[in-house]
Amino acid sequence: MNLKSILNLFSILILFFSFSYVLPIVVSIIFNDGALKIFIITLILVALLGSLGTFMTRGADNNLSQKDGFVIIVLFWIVLSLAGSIPFYLSGMSGIDSIFESMSGITTTGATAISNIEALPESLLFYRQLLQWMGGMGLIVLAIAVMPLLGIGGGQIYKTEIPGAMGEQRLTPRIKETAQALWSIYFGLTVVCALLYYINGMSMFDAVSHAMSTVAIGGFSTHDESIGFFNSFSIELICITFMLLSAFSFTLHYFAIYKKKPLKYIYDPELRFFFSILLLIIVISLLLSTFNNVNNSPSSREILFHSVSMLTTTGFSISNSTDWPFSISFLLLIGAFIGACSGSVGGGVKSWRVLIMLNHAYKNIMKIIHPNSVLSLKIGTKSVDDQVATSVWGFFSIYVISFVILLLITLISGLDFESAFSAVGACLNNLGPGLGVVSENYSSISSFTKGILAFAMLLGRLEIFTLLVILTPMFWAK
Repeated sequence: MNLKSILNLFSILILFFSFSYVLPIVVSIIFNDGALKIFIITLILVALLGSLGTFMTRGADNNLSQKDGFVIIVLFWIVLSLAGSIPFYLSGMSGIDSIFESMSGITTTGATAISNIEALPESLLFYRQLLQWMGGMGLIVLAIAVMPLLGIGGGQIYKTEIPGAMGEQRLTPRIKETAQALWSIYFGLTVVCALLYYINGMSMFDAVSHAMSTVAIGGFSTHDESIGFFNSFSIELICITFMLLSAFSFTLHYFAIYKKKPLKYIYDPELRFFFSILLLIIVISLLLSTFNNVNNSPSSREILFHSVSMLTTTGFSISNSTDWPFSISFLLLIGAFIGACSGSVGGGVKSWRVLIMLNHAYKNIMKIIHPNSVLSLKIGTKSVDDQVATSVWGFFSIYVISFVILLLITLISGLDFESAFSAVGACLNNLGPGLGVVSENYSSISSFTKGILAFAMLLGRLEIFTLLVILTPMFWAK
């Protein structure tokens, strides 16, 4: 393992992240919200740390192995969350609450430990949204776009950072061009979303802030009532549209925009499966709402919005769902376990994995019924190797084991089963809001539980294997 090279690249990434504090400084100056000192101090501290590390490791040989890539990714997300927590800590939050909020932001989870969001200074509100926006596509991918300019190759990191199908293909021959293409699409979606929000009644501050968390599928809001604060059906439709667009694979966006092949959306089997699951959840929820003869059943408008918000793992809301029939709330939570498409900024197991598992299970059932038949596993028109299906089942088994262990630890910490189950599910799937005592925020749970859930966020963001791999003794063996 090339330790000096890892520290060198790590320092450059930290230095790169320090520039993110410039925007909150500008916002603080515009609104004169009294938080200017917080971000100036943070900028100086993080920039000095990155500069010092870069200076001490200058001249390092930057040939990175895949093992080095794993270490850099995991350490960077941990240190990134620690650095991101400084403004929250300086604003008066406790250490664990600051780390929890920062980890939730940068992993686009959207769970918050703050009970009165609207009391925060505008610059700190904007900073929360900015964390999610940067974490949405992954700061590592953004860094890869500029690394070639610094004479640093990022192939190993790119392969480690992008989950699912995106990790196995490059849209352009050079990684730098791939990262730039992804970020241009991501930035374009954000700009269009912000403009539409503004045209439909949001203030410029709210429009930009919510556009960042919408496209990032983060779920942070500048208001305690989330999107429901605006009470606007047009704003809700815009939010639904961009939550869905960000839940699609960015590979499809690339082919539609750069290759002029919009029909890719129609013929993509994963996208069709994703919409099938969404439609199924909406229909079942409507039926449950219709046959539940109680006053607190959600309206069709609420079901539509919350179904999209949960399945895309965004976590926005337009009403208080704590009094909804439990069957509907639990169904939406299960939808979040399935999650968005591969190559998107969403969380969850990912639709393509669920699709492969279902098809593989169907193939095995048919094999039992017709032992002599020759069956192949196909997703759309493409055959899927059995080794891929085995790998997916392996991922799912590790996912379930991780969930059960985290759930047991959370139950031991004192949370009731409903709250613990939903909290672990929401954090592991990078969703945010849960059920029970964590339906609105996580301020009432213990510091120990927040630490466990922050770990769950990181585990989910790195798709489990990336983090668990470096925790095994074999990884560190020579």
